[in-house]
Amino acid sequence: MKPLADGWLASVGADARGRAREIARAHAAFLSTGALDLVSTRIRDVVADSWRRSSAARVDPDRDPPVTLLDDDLAGYRSAHPLSTVVPLLRDLVGGAADDGEHVWAVMDADGRLLWVEGHRGARARAARMNFVEGALWDEAHAGTNAPGTALALDHEVQIFAAEHFRHVVQAWTCAAAPIHDPVTGRILGILDVTGGDAVAHPHSLALVRAAARVAEAHLAALPVPAATSRLRVLGRPDGVLRLDGRQIQLHGRHAEAMAILAARPEGMTGQQLAAAMYDDHTAQATLRVELLRLRRLVGPLLRSRPYRLAGPVEADFLDVARALERGDVAGAVRAYPGPLLPTSDAPAVVERRRRLEVEMRSAVLAATDPAVLQTYASDAGFDDLAVWERLARLAPDRRAAIGRVAELRAEYGLNTDATLM
Repeated sequence: MKPLADGWLASVGADARGRAREIARAHAAFLSTGALDLVSTRIRDVVADSWRRSSAARVDPDRDPPVTLLDDDLAGYRSAHPLSTVVPLLRDLVGGAADDGEHVWAVMDADGRLLWVEGHRGARARAARMNFVEGALWDEAHAGTNAPGTALALDHEVQIFAAEHFRHVVQAWTCAAAPIHDPVTGRILGILDVTGGDAVAHPHSLALVRAAARVAEAHLAALPVPAATSRLRVLGRPDGVLRLDGRQIQLHGRHAEAMAILAARPEGMTGQQLAAAMYDDHTAQATLRVELLRLRRLVGPLLRSRPYRLAGPVEADFLDVARALERGDVAGAVRAYPGPLLPTSDAPAVVERRRRLEVEMRSAVLAATDPAVLQTYASDAGFDDLAVWERLARLAPDRRAAIGRVAELRAEYGLNTDATLM
């Protein structure tokens, strides 16, 4: 295991209380003026950057983060979450240390919600007074600088000491956290955190959560992956087609959007989250319920609720493209990409994913050196992309067709058609 970089560890020194007071003065000055002298205050870059993000998100340093999942919604969401299979393992790895050290340990999901908060009974009671409870949002945007929230923001293990926390009530604590990734896609599934007193400022606490997170990832990788029986096609078309148990189901409008959004979120979503992902009006949950009832008539038990999720693995063309790009297989991504994701959709989550996929695809194609990759993309999704045709005109063995298309596009865009291609 490679050593932890110093920048991710808290710099406490022999006088922990004195160091905490020093950081607290720098924090107060930052809240007052927005300025921070990193040299004289010795504030770590990782902390200073997080303070700036917290300030930009308008986090109130004296206000608790909200609790967004309760009771049956929380229980249903946790039971369907991929990390539910490793919680017993994490309990064995860090639970005993948390009890012995009078700490709490927690698992956060990839959206910043605390799903499990366990550990020493007294420490849990004290943590609850600052809303460090199951169902609460502890990402940086809602809770400011804190180890699980900052680890989520940076996708890296990190330790946050005392007054390095953005919110005042949390400055009595020190925490260490590390991300847990999906072993197949590499995406963050959640964050493992240990929170307690000054003892957590020791380097061992960060090493513990990092090692436990790696063990959890190894356990997830060893689990059998059920064969997908469903496949969703939503690229380059205004609607969707779902292949389910040998049937081909046409999905129109909101049904295609819902299936695409849920296919990308196997852990599931609350009704509020899904409504926000599909509608500009975040209060449209009643409309959402009607649409999902209609969708369930089409796909049957594949669609589950509490939380809303897909009951089995669903392959999707846009996820295939994203995975190909992640592993550097640009040629494979181009072959699998007939066009944008649901190009006429205005659902916020679809628009965001469509734009991101288009940017990642185009950037990868423009960086490619294989003319065949450029030719495949230019002949389909990139047919009107001048930059792609210009690069193809420079790299293709037979440049004539590409040069002709460049001239056509330049004329359409009102550009100089006599420019020389080097």
